[in-house]
Amino acid sequence: MTGKYSDSLLYRRHSVRKYSEAAVTQEQLDHILHAAMAAPSANNTQPWSFIVIDERKPLDEIASIHPYAGMMKTATMAIIPCVIKNVSDTNPFYPQDLGACVQNMLLAAVECGLGGCWCGIHPKKDLENKFISLFKIPDTLFPFCVTAFGEPAGAKQPPSDRYDAARIHRGSW
Repeated sequence: MTGKYSDSLLYRRHSVRKYSEAAVTQEQLDHILHAAMAAPSANNTQPWSFIVIDERKPLDEIASIHPYAGMMKTATMAIIPCVIKNVSDTNPFYPQDLGACVQNMLLAAVECGLGGCWCGIHPKKDLENKFISLFKIPDTLFPFCVTAFGEPAGAKQPPSDRYDAARIHRGSW
């Protein structure tokens, strides 16, 4: 992309899978969580609750139980957004709400100079159960995803431009 919006953090966000040893600061964490909770949700139900993991052992355990979470071995922090069951029972749009929430977290991380990588958990019941057991998640919640965070290791690569004009239809198909 070129033009006045080309340096937007939207276009700088990419999935980071290798992190330096620098810890995520409390200020950065607070910004990420505030951004998460600023996401839109159907009828303002805010169907989320969060588990923050910043110790090495559980981060490594996540890498061992989730087939796509190898980046946790170098991440210095992870957040597990959980869905509040009694809200999800009355709000069928909770997946969209949590998707917006996680995207806000990822964009806030870029704004803080961090990187992140989102790994889905829900609706895979076997993964949900592993996370419920490992993190003692109460039965009033279920894990939606796990997102790694940290300072990217090595040179930062700008993401490729994914814009495809052939996928745009005006007025009708």
